[in-house]
Amino acid sequence: MKFTLSSAAAAVAALATLTGASPTASPLEKRAGMYDGYKVYQLDVGSDAAKYDAVTAAINQMPSAVSLACDDRHDHIDVAVSPDSVATLEALGVEMKLINEDLGRDIRAEGETKPYVRTIKKRDEAAPLPDMSYFDSYHVLEEHFAFLEDLQAAFPDNSETFVAGKSLEGRDIMGIHLWGKAGKGKNEAVVWHGTVHAREWITAPTVEYMAYKLVSGYLKSKCSVNILDQYDFYIIPVVNPDGFVYTHTTNRLWRKNRQVRTGASCVGTDVNRNWPNQWDIPGGSSTNSCSETYRGEAPGDTPENKVLVDQLMAVNAAQGVKFYVDWHSYSQLILLPYGYSCTAVADGLERQMELAGGVAAAIKATNGLDFVYGPTCTTIYQTAGGSNDWVADVLGSELPWAFEMRPQGAAEGGFVISPDNIVPSGEEIWAGMKDLFKNW
Repeated sequence: MKFTLSSAAAAVAALATLTGASPTASPLEKRAGMYDGYKVYQLDVGSDAAKYDAVTAAINQMPSAVSLACDDRHDHIDVAVSPDSVATLEALGVEMKLINEDLGRDIRAEGETKPYVRTIKKRDEAAPLPDMSYFDSYHVLEEHFAFLEDLQAAFPDNSETFVAGKSLEGRDIMGIHLWGKAGKGKNEAVVWHGTVHAREWITAPTVEYMAYKLVSGYLKSKCSVNILDQYDFYIIPVVNPDGFVYTHTTNRLWRKNRQVRTGASCVGTDVNRNWPNQWDIPGGSSTNSCSETYRGEAPGDTPENKVLVDQLMAVNAAQGVKFYVDWHSYSQLILLPYGYSCTAVADGLERQMELAGGVAAAIKATNGLDFVYGPTCTTIYQTAGGSNDWVADVLGSELPWAFEMRPQGAAEGGFVISPDNIVPSGEEIWAGMKDLFKNW
């Protein structure tokens, strides 16, 4: 079975055939059962970009295989395969190492998503902050929305929730706007986007943890007061809601949106290869609809990208976007512009490198994790049609960044890590952000 299927109906039918799951099976059993017995291998491709692309293309054509590659190329490719496809993988002639015996087991270890217990406002009292137990579990999309609503209710004079627009399937792309004493829309803006790649579950709660810290600390911590009094924050934890829902209901490792194109072999476009800037640079994305980095038929032709472009353009016109982050996992990277070119030098790169170094040091001081930082193309490999390059070139933002959160690799879980990573991830990334705002 291919994991890049031509329709949602075909995906459900194939899943039922593969797992034998009954219609009453829990969402966790459906997600895990799809990958029961799947093994994860690390393929060594060295620094040869052409070899990386060739091996990736071969994996895309393999039945019962799914690439676990992150947003950018590395010197290796992580891939999950069913036991009966191991021989096909070996036939590629690439050095490979087994790093996970059973991916389905790890998906089960994430646990069921737990219901979010919403805070209750008492008469004549301010609404309380959401309970920190929210961060003990992963959550479905509606509970992410409920969390944002409760956070806003606890900070009513300095926040509002907003819907930037609709996804292809009509879901809200919802965020929260926070501001300080200057008032709504009076300061330059910080914009954070999360979960453009649907399977990167750690990103949304980590971003929400930082939003929680901004709000909870405003009345208690000089740091949060200073930050919110200097900048407005526009935070969208899940910018690809259709793909995110699909990872909960059907395929835990789905990356792209759920766009069906006439004549395309497979479903979905990589929204982070679809930005209308340097979109068709050779080697930075794929024209194959079955690829995880499929860029679409034209720049900015996904509904989700259009929403994000419009949101950023509106905020920039009104206030200026000073700092942008596209939050991803995994690999532990702080990526600066540019991705589309290894020779182009972004404005203020030397200062960006200084600040990124401070962020990396603050992260390491929190939980001991090393984050590598630098321009995307020279730190990893070339990419095209990416968000932070668009923000750099079109908006001229001072800090147009992307992050790859924990863990470092697939051997540590990759996209599938237990929810007890949520708070540590939030702690370390928040420490990095506090260092940045202190020294910027």
